[in-house]
Amino acid sequence: MEKQRRETLDSLYRAYAEQLYYYLLKLSGSPSVAEDLVQETFVRATISLHEWKDNSSARAWLYKVARNAYLDTWRKKQKWQWVPFLQRDDMVSPYGMPENEFEKKQNHQLVQELFSLLPEQYRSVLYLREIENYSYEEIAEVLEMNEGQVKITIHRARKRLQVLGEREEKKYE
Repeated sequence: MEKQRRETLDSLYRAYAEQLYYYLLKLSGSPSVAEDLVQETFVRATISLHEWKDNSSARAWLYKVARNAYLDTWRKKQKWQWVPFLQRDDMVSPYGMPENEFEKKQNHQLVQELFSLLPEQYRSVLYLREIENYSYEEIAEVLEMNEGQVKITIHRARKRLQVLGEREEKKYE
């Protein structure tokens, strides 16, 4: 039984560790914190493996564990300072037009800044839906909501992001 448990954890780690790292990096804004939280996630997963039901999504379960680890860490520190997201594909093509690349980078930075102004729940739901392409059902499982609440939260998060963007545009008019 112990061998099967180890093999299960090993396969879960191989399948989801990188995805969890990028999710936690988006939440925390810190590569070192994200690494620590991935390790914490799998420590907690090891302890609570018996709670995971084989019929539920392993990915959603692990994201739920990771999110809870992040929230626990955040609560302990009682302060939260957002660091802009790091991107895997942050290299600029040497063949692109400098003006276009500059404008694209500015737009990306603006979106990241606006995204950082959203509450954690809005950031989580938008990240899971827009970046990770989670279904409403999977998001509901991760965030411990029902599907209706997920849809409403996504709508509100998008609306809040839009309002923040409009305010930002007015500053420069």
